[in-house]
Amino acid sequence: MLFAVTMTVNIPHDLDPEVRADTVAREKAYAQELQRAGTWRHLWRIAGTYSNLSVFDVPDGDALNDVIWGLPLFPYMDIEVTALATHPSAI
Repeated sequence: MLFAVTMTVNIPHDLDPEVRADTVAREKAYAQELQRAGTWRHLWRIAGTYSNLSVFDVPDGDALNDVIWGLPLFPYMDIEVTALATHPSAI
């Protein structure tokens, strides 16, 4: 099942720089692991923001929830999820 997910990151400005760097590094490693596995199918930066638009391929909403909650930056994110369906005019 495909889901479009918009994630906006709001890391507090007063977060310890070492904690921030570690969290961002763990986020990158996790995201790349999911991409290699085919779970995180697409990842695009939304220009001019600390946001992305991603497409996840997971069995269901529960699996997506597990993936999202596993993101190291999850505590600092605003997330919007949209379930996707095949469009009859798509080629």
